[in-house]
Amino acid sequence: MTRAIEIKNVSVSIEGRSILENISFGLEEAGIACLLGPSGCGKTTLLRCIAGFQEQEQGEVWIKGVRASNPTHSLPVEQRQIGMVFQDYALFPHLSVADNITFGLDKQETKIVKQRLDELVELLSLQKHINKYPHSLSGGQQQRVALARAMAPRPGVLLLDEPFASLDVELREQIARELRQIIKKDGITTIMVSHNQLEAFAMADVIGVMNEGKLLQWDNAFKLYHEPNTTEVADFIGEGVFISGEVINDKEVKTEIGDIKRIGPHGIEQGQKVSVLIRPDDILHDDDSNMTARVIDKAFRGAEFLYTLELDSGVRLLSLVPSHHDHPINEPIGIRLEIDHLVIFPQQDEA
Repeated sequence: MTRAIEIKNVSVSIEGRSILENISFGLEEAGIACLLGPSGCGKTTLLRCIAGFQEQEQGEVWIKGVRASNPTHSLPVEQRQIGMVFQDYALFPHLSVADNITFGLDKQETKIVKQRLDELVELLSLQKHINKYPHSLSGGQQQRVALARAMAPRPGVLLLDEPFASLDVELREQIARELRQIIKKDGITTIMVSHNQLEAFAMADVIGVMNEGKLLQWDNAFKLYHEPNTTEVADFIGEGVFISGEVINDKEVKTEIGDIKRIGPHGIEQGQKVSVLIRPDDILHDDDSNMTARVIDKAFRGAEFLYTLELDSGVRLLSLVPSHHDHPINEPIGIRLEIDHLVIFPQQDEA
């Protein structure tokens, strides 16, 4: 089956500096993907390559089974069946919401334009705003108008560049979930760029973690969190700490907080030193446990505290604890392990 998007070994350099290195991935029809990473990692440059705004020095971009670009050939932007929503939404201030949405439909029959406008206004709950102008809308409403305008021509692929950047932080995850439902209903293949994990988790079927121009892992959120391919992905996704361990056998690792077992073999030789990823949800507070750790920091998160704990050896752990267990700094608390996903990496020899 032809994928909606196929990126094959794409590399980009700007003024002699490598921006993207050998990026490859594919996205199925009607799939939603997120390119996730810190500022400057190359994710927006990759989005611009797909849109046709950035030339690549190596590799190919395929859209809907058509080769859109390689180093010697590039389809014009307007021929790529791309809809794009920019960070600032780029709405036309002198046009009403209705006219902004239908701006790209000027060559179609009036009846078809009205039908598509009615569909999008209902889909995005903009009925009360169609005669308003952008300056009178909230950030969330402007975002919906920009999205409707990009969706109006029924593009083959929708590209979203940090679509929640101008919204209040507390609204972003909620709006990401709503936006996902809207895009899924319309069946448009979508690629979003973000540096925010919660937005990516709420929005995307598949996430590409990027850093320093490289695609580190292309996977769903569950696997990125519980089965990261590299220490960089493990460190970037979610929260956690690494502690030292030693491989006992092909399914078990010895650590100072106990022996940790894995369902399947880990493929690291017996006796080898490893770094073990411990997530906050791996360490449970248990008053009856013989193992204790001292509270050295805590962050209130409503339903939970995120405790930073220190063992007698000085090793530190994180633990999510229900917020009715409010322990003061320096108090020892009982803990026990509940690790369903053992994630280990060979320790690198120090130079």
